[in-house]
Amino acid sequence: MHKVKVQPSGHQFDVEEGESVLTAALRQDLVLPYGCRNGACGTCKGRIVEGRVDYGVYQKKTLTEEEKAQGKALFCQARPLTDLVIEARTIGAAKDIQIRTLPCRVQKMERLADDVIVLHLKLPANERLQFLAGQYLEFLLRDGSRRSFSMANAPHDDELIQLHVRHVAGGQFTDHVFGKMKERDILRFEGPLGTFFLREDSAKPIVLVASGTGFAPIKSIVEHALHKGVTRPMVLYWGGRRPKDLYLNDLPQKWMAENPSNFRYVPVVSEALPEDQWTGRTGFVHRAVMEDFPDLSAHQVYACGVPVMVDAAKRDFTGECKLPEDEFFADSFTTQADLASPR
Repeated sequence: MHKVKVQPSGHQFDVEEGESVLTAALRQDLVLPYGCRNGACGTCKGRIVEGRVDYGVYQKKTLTEEEKAQGKALFCQARPLTDLVIEARTIGAAKDIQIRTLPCRVQKMERLADDVIVLHLKLPANERLQFLAGQYLEFLLRDGSRRSFSMANAPHDDELIQLHVRHVAGGQFTDHVFGKMKERDILRFEGPLGTFFLREDSAKPIVLVASGTGFAPIKSIVEHALHKGVTRPMVLYWGGRRPKDLYLNDLPQKWMAENPSNFRYVPVVSEALPEDQWTGRTGFVHRAVMEDFPDLSAHQVYACGVPVMVDAAKRDFTGECKLPEDEFFADSFTTQADLASPR
C-alpha cells in the first residue's frame, strides 16, 4: 500500500497494490478530474511532484514523452511504485453523488438522423438517478465490456434517462442498437460518472462547443442552467459535417428565442454539399469560436465531442486565445476503435 498526498488541497488517501491513483481516490470519496477512465481522453492528467509510478496503458498522443519528462501522468492509469505527492484539482460537487449499478428498460427509441438514435430509458419504479448535468453512464455488457454515453436530459427532468447514440460502423454495441435492440429490452449500467459538469460557483460567461452527439451532455448542461435561472451569458457552437448532423437544430434555436438576453446559438457545418443550401457558418467548429472570441481569458469553456475537436480546442483556446487551462472542461468521446489504436 502507498500513500498519496494531493496538492494544493492537502487531501491524503491510500492506494492498494495494483490500484490506479484515480480508482483509489474515488473509492475513498475524493473526486479527481476524470473522463474515459481508459487512458484515451487526458482529462485525468496531473503532475507527480514526488515519487514514482507505473504509467500503465495509455495512448501516446494523450501523454507524450515530453509531458512525462515534465512529471505528468494519467491518474486513471498510473499505479504508485512509492508514496506520492501529486498536483491535481479536487472536485467537491461530485463527491456527494452516489455511483450505482441499476437495471433499466428501453422505453422508447427515436431515430433523429440516419446515424443517430435517442434512447429513452426507464428505471425501476421508485428509482431515480441523481446526477450532475454533463455526467455519463456506462452500460455493462454481457462480455464484461463497457460502453459510455452521456445523459442528455437535465437532472430535474429525470422521469426517463435520455442518451444520444451515434452509429459507429463496425461498433459492436451501436450495431446492436441500430440493428437488434427493441423497446422493452433490459440493460444494466453504472453511473453517474465523470467530472464534466457546469461549475456553478463561477460568474464567468460560458462558451459551449459540441461536435456531433457531443451535443448530448451540452443539452443537459444548458437545460439545467436555464431551469436554475443562471444568468451568465451562454453561447453554444454546434458543429457537424453536414446540416443533417445537427440532428436537434430546432432545440437550441428555441432556447435562443426564449432566452435572448443570455443564450446564443451558432451552428457550424464543415462539409456542406450544394443540395444542403447551407448559408450559415462553415469550417471547423472550434475555429468559429476563435473568430468570435480571440480573447477567452475571462471565459469558461465546455467542449464535448470527438477527440480531435476537443484536443484542438484545448490547444488553440489555451494557446492563441489565452483561456486559462483550468477554465477548460471537456468530455472526449472516445470509441472502441480509438482504444484499439496503437499505444
